[in-house]
Order: sequence, then structure tokens, then C-alpha cells
Amino acid sequence: MMDILMYLFETYIHSDVELRVEQDELEDELLRAGFHKKDIFKVLNWLEELAALRQNDAYSTISTSAATSIRVYTREEMKRIDLEGRGFLLFLEQVKVLTTETREMVIDRVMGLETNEFELDDLKWIILMVLFNVPGNERAYTLMEELLYSKEKGILH
Repeated sequence: MMDILMYLFETYIHSDVELRVEQDELEDELLRAGFHKKDIFKVLNWLEELAALRQNDAYSTISTSAATSIRVYTREEMKRIDLEGRGFLLFLEQVKVLTTETREMVIDRVMGLETNEFELDDLKWIILMVLFNVPGNERAYTLMEELLYSKEKGILH
């Protein structure tokens, strides 16, 4: 799934290609690119759920939590997001790249992935996708993009 998500993100977000593509057309393109139909369906469903999070007010109540509150991860979340990933999420909250709301959206989308292998680099891409899809996070998106692409220079993790 991550390969398809990264392909879509790089093809449509970081290019001048029109963002409004019909689902059938997108599915055909992904098939031509060599991805399997089953995986394409999972990714399209994952993206629909990401778009639905933006419409959902469930995360708006999080902003009323105390600034000193700590996120406690479930056993399933800890299996998917290792200690390094959880530390990275905390770091991004501390430097104001993530808010409590966007952090929860990231965790939701990580848990929505159907994959057994999940690494810190995958988490960084999910964070970037969430920030891109939530209006009002342009600054945070730019900062995250800089963090993601500056890893070659040895700046982060």
C-alpha cells in the first residue's frame, strides 16, 4: 500500500498534473504502472477515509484537552508504531508541526494501513499526506516536507 500511496502523492501532489482525476481513470493508470487491483482498491478506500477525516468533527474535541496531557497508545498502536515512531510524533507536536488533531488523524491513517511492515520513513510520508489534506496546515506541511527531504543531509533521525 505504501508504494501506491507514495506513487500517487509524488505523481499528483508534486507535479502539475490535474488533481481531479476520475477513480476509474486513476485505477487504470495504477494498473498500467504495475500495481495489483486488490492493492489499488485498498489505497483508494484509504484515501477516501482520509478525506472523510477532514469532514469529521470527532477530532475537534481533542483541542480542548490540557496542554500538559499525554497521548497513551493502545497495544495495537504500539505494535504498528514503534518507539522511534511514537517519539517522532511527540517531537513533531513539540515543534508545532502536528497538533493534537492532526496527530490523531495520522494515527488513524497509520492504523488504517493494511501492511505488516511499517517504518519511520512510512510514518513521515503518512504525516505529509495528512498535513496536505487538512486545510490550514500549509506551514506545518512545508516544515514536514523540509524534514522529510532533508534526511539525506543528516539533519533528522
